[in-house]
Parts: sequence; C-alpha cells; structure tokens
Amino acid sequence: MTDLSSIPEHDPLDTAVDVPSRKRPKPGERRVQILETLALMLEQPGAERVTTAALAARLEVSEAALYRHFASKAQMFEALIEFIESSVFTLVNQIVEREPLGQVQAQRTIGVLLQFAEKNPGMVRVMVGDALVYENERLSTRMNQFFERLESVLRQSLRGAAERAGSGTPTVDGQVRASVLTSFAVGRLQRYARSGFKRLPTEHLDASLQLLSA
Repeated sequence: MTDLSSIPEHDPLDTAVDVPSRKRPKPGERRVQILETLALMLEQPGAERVTTAALAARLEVSEAALYRHFASKAQMFEALIEFIESSVFTLVNQIVEREPLGQVQAQRTIGVLLQFAEKNPGMVRVMVGDALVYENERLSTRMNQFFERLESVLRQSLRGAAERAGSGTPTVDGQVRASVLTSFAVGRLQRYARSGFKRLPTEHLDASLQLLSA
C-alpha cells in the first residue's frame, strides 16, 4: 500500500513550484485502501478500538470521505469478516474435495486457519472479538457463526474418520473431537493476539495436532 505520508503537500500560494497533483484513487481502490488501513491499525498494540476519526487521519481524508464508501464502521468490519470467511473457507473446501482421509482433512483445516491468522494479525483481533467489543452486536454474532461453521466442517470430517476406524459411536466421536480442535484453534488465536502477535499460532502445530488426534 502507498505510504500517503510520503506524498508532498502542495501550498496553494506557491505558484512558482510545479507540484504534481495527488492522483485520486478509483472508488473500488479507495474501498480496499480503507480496509487495508483498518487491518493495519488493528495490528498495533492497544488498537482494539479504532475510531473513524483515527482511520480518516491515517488515510489523510475526512470522515465524510469514509462514509462515501461505507455506510458505517460496522459495515467496514463486515467487509473484513467477509474477507476472513472467503479466504479461509475457499481453502477449507479445497481440502475437503481433494483429501479423502477425514483425519487429515481436519488437521489441514486447522492448519490453513492458523496460517491465515499468522499472515493477517490485524484480522485476528476481529476473529477473537477484541476489535468488536464496542461495535454492533451482529458482528460478534457473525464471527461466532464463522467458528460454528468451522466446527461443523471438522465434525463431518472426523465423523468419517471415526467410521473408518470402526467406532461404534462415530457421530459422538466426531462432535467431541471437532469441539476440541475448534477450542484449540481459538485458543491459539487468542494467545497470538494477547502476546502482541509474538506467540505464533502455528508454533509446534504438527506435533500439537498429532497429540490432539491420538
């Protein structure tokens, strides 16, 4: 993303210097720029709550300019959640389609979730709810639904794994293991955020998943 602070300001009274005018981004580009900047601000310590005033200042635009692209700050967070959902479940669906073994499906599903989080620390504050505390309640509800959907995918995978292993109660086994893996993933995300993004969510991941799958 372009560093807006590096662009020189033009003094309207100084007609002796020919300074190129700032190129105005297209509507779609500005929308993406707003979301990228919001995510970057969420990476900063103590940035659980980002105001539209602070966001506008970082972008060097007015708050009114933000609202030309998003009706509210809640809509900005909804766009971030949509990005999280699309990014993670596109990969998860590919895993389910290509990997025949349910146990491996589940492990790789947790892997792509935590890898996504590691690469997008600002998004983690949204995923664990820190950034949503002071926002519209529907945002937290939607983020909760994301993890419910994730657990449902894991449940299906692990039920198949239990059936393959000859379990007499594959549905129950799948539910229990899916719950444990989801809790593990959420815990890793929370630790990542609480540590200021120092404790990586993928730390000893393979060994941890093997232990949980034993």
